[in-house]
Amino acid sequence: KEERIVVLETENAVLHLKLAEYQGLAGRSTNEVLQLYAAHGQQVKFQRSSVVTQLHEAIKKRLKQDLKSLHSFALELSKDFQRQSKTCLYQVLAAVQGIQLQNEAMQMFQIKAFDLEQSLQEVTERYEKEKQKRKALHNSLIELRGNIRVHCRIRPLLPFDDAAGHSQDRQRNFSEKVAYAADDETILVKCSRPGHASVNKTFQFERVYNDLESQDAVFADVAPLLTSLLDGYNVCIMAYGQTGSGKTYTMLGPQLEGNLAFAAEEESELGIIPRATQEVFRLISEKPPGSYWVEVSVVEVYNNEIFDLLAKDSCGKVFGVKRDVVTTREGKSDVPLLTHETVENASEFLHLVNKGLQLRVTHPTLVHAHSSRSHLVVTLTITTAVFGDNFGTLWEDEQTSQRLNKEASFTFPQKLRENKSTSSSRASSPVQLEATEKMKLVKTRLQLVDLAGSECVGMSGVTGAALRETSFINRSLSALADVLGAIAEQRAHVPYRNSKLTHLLQDSVGGDAKLLVMLCISPGQKYLTESMQSLGFGTRARQVQRGQVKKKNFPVPSKGK
Repeated sequence: KEERIVVLETENAVLHLKLAEYQGLAGRSTNEVLQLYAAHGQQVKFQRSSVVTQLHEAIKKRLKQDLKSLHSFALELSKDFQRQSKTCLYQVLAAVQGIQLQNEAMQMFQIKAFDLEQSLQEVTERYEKEKQKRKALHNSLIELRGNIRVHCRIRPLLPFDDAAGHSQDRQRNFSEKVAYAADDETILVKCSRPGHASVNKTFQFERVYNDLESQDAVFADVAPLLTSLLDGYNVCIMAYGQTGSGKTYTMLGPQLEGNLAFAAEEESELGIIPRATQEVFRLISEKPPGSYWVEVSVVEVYNNEIFDLLAKDSCGKVFGVKRDVVTTREGKSDVPLLTHETVENASEFLHLVNKGLQLRVTHPTLVHAHSSRSHLVVTLTITTAVFGDNFGTLWEDEQTSQRLNKEASFTFPQKLRENKSTSSSRASSPVQLEATEKMKLVKTRLQLVDLAGSECVGMSGVTGAALRETSFINRSLSALADVLGAIAEQRAHVPYRNSKLTHLLQDSVGGDAKLLVMLCISPGQKYLTESMQSLGFGTRARQVQRGQVKKKNFPVPSKGK
């Protein structure tokens, strides 16, 4: 055991020596490891320091580049800003100068506007004066042409002109044309009798229309009279002539079964009555709205009796009612209870005329298959609301004023009633009240007359009731000749009441009224006698002038007519 102990101690000592050796080695290894760790740490630090340095250098370099770029951009921006600032400054200066110039121009414009307002006021005053002068000059022109003007229209030869004429003259050519328009103012008529040399006679009128001239040409010379209508003068346009001479065609245009043909293709064929109505409404449209009120009445004078062709029975059916014509206290003609229909356009007017035409009396004769046996009188009454003291030549109608005031709530134009009520409600000052009280209702008349044809009994071949009609027709035309003769001779008494026709037309024939007589004649030899009678009537009618005395006797229908 001791030996074993010694051995173990020896081994233990050896193991202690080895342990010590190993511990020394471990210490050296630890130092080496520490040194390696230190070296590694230094190397890591060095590497990190190098990367940071490189990164720092790169960042520094980039920053320098960015700063340089930013500096350049800022410099360019500054230069651009300076340029824009200068441009804006120039623009501001230009705008300021422009505003100053505009202010100066505005001041000049204001001065000019003030001057223009004054000039406009002066021009307006001058315009009103010139307007009155124009009315006076237009009236003077019409008067110079004649308050009673006579136009003559020659119709073309028609198929029925070839029919045989008088029994004692059957060997003659009755379709031969003997009436010609030598020029715009002269008619040449070849007068011939068996066994005598032919004689040419001429007649002078204000206007002559040949057989080729259209309805447009006829109305072009009629239209100026309608201006006188709105200037305050009564106007009458009548067609005079023998049966079949084209009076109804001239006044109305083509007719189909008693109705006027107003299709688009027939527009050029319209007569004086529809064209005059269209022109009147066109002239009214140029005036202040609501100041005009238009009424229409249609009557016929048949056997010296007046019939209202627009009167209606209890069922609303139109039928002719006998009326009478009277003279008012003011010396004007009036037909009590006559039907007046308010119209607002030409279409409504023509519709009413068509109704009246369906009741007009016609009868076939040897001269014309649809001979009119009555005088047709279409009256267009224009009532005007006039303010102020200057009424020009318009004459006041008290009876119409009373009737309008009575019926205003039913028929007076809405706008005029509104204007009147507004004026009454707003007229607070004495001047406004005076202006409202000074509103007057005045009226003028346009009478469009299609006379029945003068005819020879032997030519027309009428008998019985038709013969009586012919007698009344010729007597009324003779009365019309007497009236124009009395006016020509400036007699103190004009026999208007000798006939219902002349009594009805009293206001449109005498005084300051404008009358246009449209003579219609047939060009054929067959109607030479009747054409000469019509031309003689027209020749004497155109001698009726204001301030002139013409001691001429007007022709009356010859014996047997």
